[in-house]
Order: sequence, then C-alpha cells, then structure tokens
Amino acid sequence: MPDITIEQLVPRRILILDGAMGTMIQQYDLREEDFRGDRFADIPGQLKGNNDLLCLTRPDVVSEIHRKYLEAGADIIETNTFSSTRVSMADYHVEHLCREINLAAARLARALADEYTLRTPDKPRFVAGSVGPTNKTCSMSPDVNNPACRALTFDELAAAYREQMEALLEGGVDALLIETIFDTLNAKAALYAAEDAMQSVGRRVPLMLSVTIADASGRTLSGQTLEAFLASVQHAPLFSVGLNCSFGAAQLKPFLKTLADNAPYYISAYPNAGLPNSLGQYDQTPEQMAAEVKEYIDEGLVNIIGGCCGTTDAYIARYAALVDGAAPHRPVQKPEHLWLSGLERLEVKPEINFVNVGERCNVAGSRKFLRLIKEKNYEEALSIARRQVEDGALVLDINMDDGLLDTQTEMTTFLNLVASDPDVSRVPIMIDSSKWEVITAGLKCLQGKSIVNSISLKEGEDVFLAHAREVRRLGAAVVVMAFDEKGQADTYERKIEVCERAYRLLVEQAGLNPNDIIFDPNVLAIATGMEEHNNYAVDFIRATGWIRKHLPGAHVSGGVSNLSFSFRGNNYIREAMHAVFLYHAIREGMDIGIVNPATSVLYSDIPADVLERIEDVVLNRRPDAGERLIELADRLKAGQQEGGTDTAQGHHDAWRDGTVEDRLKYALRKGIGDYLEEDLAEAVRKYVHAVAIIEGPLMDGMNEVGELFGAGKMFLPQVVKTARTMKKAVSILQPLIEAEKVEGSRSAGKVLLATVKGDVHDIGKNIVSVVMACNNYEIIDLGVMTPADVIVRRAVEEKVDIVGLSGLITPSLDEMVHVARELQKAGLRIPLLIGGATTSALHTALKIVPVYDGPVIHLKDASQNAPAAARLLNPETRDAYVKEVYDNYRALCERRKKNEVPLVSLQDAQANKLNLFD
Repeated sequence: MPDITIEQLVPRRILILDGAMGTMIQQYDLREEDFRGDRFADIPGQLKGNNDLLCLTRPDVVSEIHRKYLEAGADIIETNTFSSTRVSMADYHVEHLCREINLAAARLARALADEYTLRTPDKPRFVAGSVGPTNKTCSMSPDVNNPACRALTFDELAAAYREQMEALLEGGVDALLIETIFDTLNAKAALYAAEDAMQSVGRRVPLMLSVTIADASGRTLSGQTLEAFLASVQHAPLFSVGLNCSFGAAQLKPFLKTLADNAPYYISAYPNAGLPNSLGQYDQTPEQMAAEVKEYIDEGLVNIIGGCCGTTDAYIARYAALVDGAAPHRPVQKPEHLWLSGLERLEVKPEINFVNVGERCNVAGSRKFLRLIKEKNYEEALSIARRQVEDGALVLDINMDDGLLDTQTEMTTFLNLVASDPDVSRVPIMIDSSKWEVITAGLKCLQGKSIVNSISLKEGEDVFLAHAREVRRLGAAVVVMAFDEKGQADTYERKIEVCERAYRLLVEQAGLNPNDIIFDPNVLAIATGMEEHNNYAVDFIRATGWIRKHLPGAHVSGGVSNLSFSFRGNNYIREAMHAVFLYHAIREGMDIGIVNPATSVLYSDIPADVLERIEDVVLNRRPDAGERLIELADRLKAGQQEGGTDTAQGHHDAWRDGTVEDRLKYALRKGIGDYLEEDLAEAVRKYVHAVAIIEGPLMDGMNEVGELFGAGKMFLPQVVKTARTMKKAVSILQPLIEAEKVEGSRSAGKVLLATVKGDVHDIGKNIVSVVMACNNYEIIDLGVMTPADVIVRRAVEEKVDIVGLSGLITPSLDEMVHVARELQKAGLRIPLLIGGATTSALHTALKIVPVYDGPVIHLKDASQNAPAAARLLNPETRDAYVKEVYDNYRALCERRKKNEVPLVSLQDAQANKLNLFD
C-alpha cells in the first residue's frame, strides 16, 4: 500500500479515477465458458454478463484491464465488484460466492496498484472498493397495486452490504466507493453497513459516495434533489461525494456545480462518454469528452475525475495533461444550519422564522386519523397528510402509538405509503413514538433526513447515549425532551439544567452535530387554577432564549397545543393563546413547533381586550389572570349559546361589513377563500379593468402580509396559505383579464420569468406574469427552482426581450448573482428585472449590477414591471430610464455607511452607456 494516504494527497492535486469496467470487458468478446469455467458448470441459468464473476474465472482479464487504466495514468482503480452483493448475485444463483468474489477482486486490484506505486513512488496508486446500488430499491414499491410493498428491507440490504464491505476491507482497499446511487435509502443502508464493517475488520478507510440522476430535472430515480440527498447523508464521515453515469460531461456539468456549491466534501465526477445513440452505443470520442471535462477542471469543480459508461483507457489517458498543475476543488464550509429533507431540502435558518410541524397524522391527537388507520383506510389517511402540506406544514409529525394498533407495522406501512406520494414526501418527516423499536423501524423507511421525537435522560445516560448514537447512524435529527431521572423539568432552572447536560452528552460523547439537536423544554398547560402552573409559559420562553444563547446550534421546539389544554372546547381562545405564545417564544428563538397549519387566528387580529387577558395569562402578569380569561371565555361561550357570536365569530363577521377593498385585503391576510367569488364580482363592477383589482386591493393585501411576516406576526406556513388565496383570486379574474385583451394586438415584447434555483416560492412571479400578460407581453414562465443554465438556454432559444428573476428567501440573492454571471458569460445583454421579498435596490446595485453589463432593474412590487418593461423596450426612453435607475443605485450606495464593495462596474456603465445595451 502507498505510504501517503488518499486523504493526504487529494487536497494537493486532482486525482484520476479509472473508466468503465463493463465497456472494457466487452472488448474481449468473452463467451459463456469464460464466465462459467469448469468450477461453475452446474450453476443453473446464464452466467455471461456477471462481470464480477470474472474475478474468479478470468482474473487475467480483470488484471489486464486494471493495468491498462494504470498505464493510462489512473491514480485510483476500482475493484470489479459493482454487483457483488447477495441481493444482486441472487439473479445468477451465486450469492454464496459474494465474499470470495469481493476478496479476490480487492486482492487483484491491490497487487496491480502496489506494483505501479513501487515503480513510481512519487505517484502512489489507490484502490477503491466498488459498491453498487443493487438491483432493488428500498424507497419504491415493485408492485404498482401495492405502494406500501418493498422488495427488501433496510436491514436485509445493510447485511448484504456489510458482507461485501468486510471482504473488500480484508482485501486491502484504500476506500469504499458507494456508487451509482439512485435511491438514497439504499445509500443510507450502505453507510450503516460500512460503519459495522470497519468496526468488525478493524480498518477505517475513506467513504466515497457517487450519485446518479435520473433525468434533466436533476433528481435521483427515487425523486430527491441533490440538495436533499446531501442532507440525507450528512451524518456519515464522508470523504467525497460526486456524480457518475446519467449523462455525458456537458449535460452533467450544471448538476455537478450544484453539488460542488453545496457539499462540504471533496468532489468526484465520472460521466459517460456523451449520450448514447439509438443503439445504446457511445459515439463521443476521447478528444471530445476531454474538452468537456476540461471545463470541470478549469472551473475548480472537481478533486477526482474519471469515466463511466462508454469510457475506456483511451479516454482516461487524455486526463493527465488536463489535471497537470490544475488547482483542485476546495470544499465549501459545513452548513451552519439544520438540514432536513424529504424529496427536497429544508434548511432551518433565521429567514424561515418558524418551522410548522403538521400535527394531524397522530393517532393520539386526531380521532379521525386513528379511525382511518384502524379501518386500514390508508388512502384517506394519506389525504390528511397531503392536506397538511398544502396548508403549509414544513414537516409532518407521524405517531401510531395506540394500544389497539400494531404500532410498528402501522408506522412502516404508512411511511412507505408517504414515500409513494411526492406531494407529501417532499417534506421531512418527524417520527413520533414512545417506543424505541417503532422509531428505528420508521427511520429505516425514509430516504430523507427526518426528525426523531423523542429521546430523553429519563432512563439514564447509558440508554440516552445509545439511542442518540443510533439516531445519528440512521441519519436523523432528534428532539430531546427536558426529562431526566428526576422527572419532567417544569421550572426555568430545571429546564436549562437538563438541556445543558443533554447537550454536552450529545455533542461530546455521542458525536451529534449541534445543529441536529432540537430541545423541547416542555410546553405545559397554564391557567389550570393551580398557582404553580401559572409561570409555565414564561419558563418555557425564558428557557428558549437561554438555550439559543448558551447551546450553540441547538434548536427549540414544542407541542404548542399543550399550552391551552384547560380551554379545550373553545377553539378560538385556544388558537389565540397559541398565537400569543408563539409570538413571544419565536422572538426568543423558538423555531420549530407542532401546530395546526390551518390555524386562522393571527396575533395582529386578536382584539385588544382579548389580547390583554391572554397575554396576562401567557406572561403571568397578574395573579388573577387565569380567572379573568376563564370569565371572558365563559362570557363568549354564553353569548354564542344565546344567539350571539363569540369574539372569533364576531370578528370574522365584522370584516364582511367593510368595503370591498378591505374585505379582499382581509381575505388575503387570513387566507380565506370562501367569499372571493362574490367580493371579486363586486370589485369588477367598481374597477374599470380586472387587472386593476390585482394591482390595487389584492396587491395591497399581499404587501400587508409581507410586513406582518417581517415583523414576526405571521410565520411562513401562514404566508403560504395567503399565497394560495391570492392564486385563487387571480384564477377567478383570469377569464375577465383574457377577455379584456385587444384581439390581434401587437405583442409588446417577450418576457422570460423564473423563480431561481433553490427557491420554491412563486406567488410574486405569478402576479407579475398576470399583470404583464394583461399589458400584451408574451410570457414564458419557467416556474420555480429554475437552474441558471436553463434560464440562459431558454433566453437564447426564445430570443426574449427581458428576463425577470424572482426569489423569496435569502439564498436566492446569491443565485440571482450567479444567473447574472451566466447571462454575461453567454454574451447576453438584455434587461434583467429583479424582484421578490428578500431583494433590494441596494443588493442589486452592490452585487448584481457589477457582474452584468445589461440593465439590471430592481422592482419592489409586481405592478411596476409592465411600466418598467415599456420604458426599457422603447429606444426613446431606454437610456434615460436606465440612467435614472443607476443614479438612484449610486445614491443608495453613497448613503451606505460601510461600502465594502467597489462599484467600478456601475461607474463604467455610466461612462459608456452602450455597454448596457449592446
């Protein structure tokens, strides 16, 4: 083995991986006898095609292929073991040979690598143990009629992987390469097995992962985005991640860049030799592939480069000149926030001011859900989950703890069904159970990064640490209840004592990432009539602030409905109490909570008299606060029984008496779509044009939502709810808008709109689309999560006049800069319109304008887009308009106290206006 390790070498230079084993084997024109030999004459079925078996029957062929790749300049050769697990070898009836095949393959590769290292010690050669995905998937059903069915279990697959890996390690591989990953749950089983195998053999080697994407969407076959995949596997001590197979180098590049921009690991890539022709053959030449791979190297995207389907030693031989003296990729920093994932990633950070966990898939909390599970009516039970996601739940809590249920079976069945529904499985799952075996069974069903709810110290440190370590190995975050051997922590002092002790154990002994720790300091019922309960909410809120300040990285969650247990039966008072509690707890740092996502009571809408009494209770401001709130609740209830209305109903009815504008704004703010038809019909009679309703009261309502969200008086799921109401309003008005268009009118211009990659919010963009279409602009809407290369390609293909970029979250700002750079690189200079909740004129001036020579115009709301476009596309007004905007940019920058970003490009643009347009 080489004296220097692969970990020591890879930061210094780009390493070359070998090419395809199968392509090389095809050149030998082997027959059935070569695969079978004398030893396997009695094995039933055909053995030809079982390339791994050649390690036993034709080791000379395998060794010669290794030698050819080493001669071509490979630093790393892979063992011929891609399919050498019992799962895959069962197809050939040789599963009993798996250990022997892997051991032989590792020794063959090891001998050749050591031979070449001895020849040139300054160029050590390494062996990567190839671990393929198998021919089965843990996340998808093989039976179209039974979506809960699985071809094999996590434990069965992990056992097969462990057998393979132990043999590879004993054979002397330098690394384990888990490759061609199409189902992340399979990869998680392999990572789990790798830990056991290394422990068993007593050797630790680097873990390399390589994922394959299914199509141009950039998702795996099991539906995950690359960002979600990274969240799912971040628990493992990874050396590298990469992409292989799927496409040729050119088609793979944008996805490789996504990986390189997000993964805090070294990056590998071994694409196919272009795209296959109609006969499944690869026509791309070594020279053509090398030219495409050169872009990876020039742009600093890779640390390890090789080839997959269609590549031979002739392709790999082209790489040495490309990597000579080239700088290797520098991994990005590890994430500073909690990453969760379903099919998509959820990054819990400050701009998502609260992660709402849907609570209705809990048999202990929902009688309807319990009934449906008991009746095996899984389809309707799944619809409850789907509705919560539609209502804005960012995570789904699933609990099957009931004495009359087979809890473990029901949990696995339902989670498998969830995986079959992409509308539900796109969000992360919280596995909620008091039974440890149910939690582990649930974790083994999920390819995403989920949350365990929960573990605690109540059974002592040994059990606590054992559970924590298993949660980490299975790739989940964890809720830690504030319990210990003494019982539940109810006071502020006890809460912080237990949480601090648990944090130290989890970080220092169990090895958990602090970002994966979520404390639940116990939301307990208040206003119960017992004096010792009066300060429970205050203690929780204070403990939240202490945890966020003193336990770095940790998050705070809670079951909010517990707070108002004393007022069950009065939904309005309960929801109002929750709104008040969340308002204060979120300000102190509570960022996750189990709450009904369809809640309709907002902090800002609670009448002053009710708000005062509720805050008196929640903040324990006076000794009789509980009695006063009970009196109010009884009075409201009595009023309702006598034919009156309670405060909730009265408040909801009162808004119906306002002007049509006020009613529409209120409907948007509250997410109420029940009266849109009649209110919009009235508005149409009042306004000259339907589009004026969008630009007027509807836009005013959305702006108010934005202000409330920014002030912490609404949280993101409530904003999503308002967005759905806005979409409904626009759809009602759409036929009128279309009718108002002048038939045969000349197009005002072609506009491409897109929400940038990483962002799934499209309400603002959709409004822009409607407004501009009403002004005779031809709209090309690319939807959400749009990669930069797609925006550039479509802009060129469609010959658009304007590109509009939208984004709601902070990462969208960086992505907009990236899009501008790619537009510049493509030679485009068309106007670029920037809009969305997090965007600003200052950011546009400082970050986007300097990287793009075309006009970059920031617009604060949808109504400004059409007038801006008209001025930009009119040669008589274009120059003056751009000068006006850029003068404003410069004034903004001059007023900025600390201007650390030079505005050279801004000044150059002003000096030579032709650069802005030509």
